[in-house]
Amino acid sequence: MTTCDSSRAIWFCGKIIPANKAMVPALSPTAQFGLNVFEGVRCYWNGDTSMLYAFRLDEHLKRLEESCKLIGITLPYDNAYIRQAIKDVCVANNYRCDIALRITIFIGGEGSWHSSDPVDMFIAPIQKARNILSDSSGRSACISTWERIADSALPPRVKAGANYMNGRYAHLEAVRNGYDLPIFLGANRKVSEGAGACLFMVKNGVLVTPTVTSSILESITRDTLIELSESLSLTVEIRDIDRTELYLAEEVFLCGSAAELTPVTSIDRISIGSGSVGKITKQLSDFYFGLVDGSNQDGADWITSVNDL
Repeated sequence: MTTCDSSRAIWFCGKIIPANKAMVPALSPTAQFGLNVFEGVRCYWNGDTSMLYAFRLDEHLKRLEESCKLIGITLPYDNAYIRQAIKDVCVANNYRCDIALRITIFIGGEGSWHSSDPVDMFIAPIQKARNILSDSSGRSACISTWERIADSALPPRVKAGANYMNGRYAHLEAVRNGYDLPIFLGANRKVSEGAGACLFMVKNGVLVTPTVTSSILESITRDTLIELSESLSLTVEIRDIDRTELYLAEEVFLCGSAAELTPVTSIDRISIGSGSVGKITKQLSDFYFGLVDGSNQDGADWITSVNDL
C-alpha cells in the first residue's frame, strides 16, 4: 500500500480491513446516541531516522481507560493489545508521514443509550500534516453564546463523541457570524476552552490557562505546554480567566492533539496584541515540534517508535 494512500487500512473489531469496509450497525448505540469514547493520538514522521513516533501514547491510553470508567464501558482490551493493534495498522499502511490515530471504543450491536455491550474498537489512521506556524496562521474567534458543558451534566473530562456536539453548536454559530473559531465560557461565566481545544493567554509576559475544573477536557497537550514552559523559563499561572482579560492579552492560542498550537489573533473583532502570531506562541510551537518527532532528545520520554510497540 502506498504511503498515506486514501485507500488506507483500518483496524476494526479485531481485523485489519479497508477503511471503506468498516461499518457499524445502524441501530447501534454508537450510531444512534454517540455512545463511544475515543482518543486522537498524533504520530510524527522523522525523515532523518525514518521512524514514526507516537506522542505521549501512554497518557492517551490512560485517559481512554478513564473515559471508559466514567461513561460505564468495561474496556475488554489491555494496554498491550491496543499498542499491538496500533503497530499492526500502521505497518499495514506503511506510513512515512505525519498521521493522526483515532482510537474509538464503542457500543455496537443493537441497543439503546444505556446499553453496555457489545464493546468494540476501531483504530483509524488519517494523514494529517503538522500545523507549522506562519504569519498567516492566526485565527479569528468569538465568545460563544453557547455555554460549555459541565461536570454535573456531561462531564467534559470524558472524551466522548456525544460531548463534541456542544462544540458543534458553538462552531457553527461562529462560522455563521464570520469567525473561524468559538471560545466557550462556563456556567460561572469564566473562560473555559475552545471547541475541542484548550486555551492559553499571555498577559504581562505570563502564560495563563484555566484550571482543570473549568469545564475543560484534561488535555494532554495543555499539560505538555505547561511542562515545556518551565524548560523555556516562562512563568505559568493556572487560574480563572475573565472574558475581558482575553481582549487585553498580548497573545491567545488554543491547543490540543488536533489543534497543536493554533494562534488566535482577534476575539469579537478586537485585535489581540499586535494582531499577529505572538512571540511566545511561536517559541512554544517551535519547541513542541522539535520534541514530537524526536528531533530534540529532551522529549525522548514522551515519544514511542511505532515499530517498538
